[in-house]
Amino acid sequence: MKDKSRPLFMIGVVCEMFHIHPQTLRLYEREGFLNPKRVGGARLYSQEDLKRIMTILNLTKELGVNRAGVDIILRMKQRMEALHNEMEEMMDYLERDIRKRFQKRIREAFEEE
Repeated sequence: MKDKSRPLFMIGVVCEMFHIHPQTLRLYEREGFLNPKRVGGARLYSQEDLKRIMTILNLTKELGVNRAGVDIILRMKQRMEALHNEMEEMMDYLERDIRKRFQKRIREAFEEE
């Protein structure tokens, strides 16, 4: 499985990919929207960062959302993803628990015979 958090792309490459100025990425970093890894003095962006940049650009350029709105939306999205992960963990736990109880009842039923 690929590590999507592994930093791979330098700022110049990312700017070319999205047709934006490096100052735009630096602004997003100052605003707290991005947190690229630093290697030496260079910023390196991961696949996750690229996805986040795409989201930010879509919100600002396509939907006209201001930076304060972007901040709120990104925080809500992060919280929703965390809740989704918690829910999946709970469902996995419940499925394991139900399976265990079911298997126990089957064993007990066969033992009674």
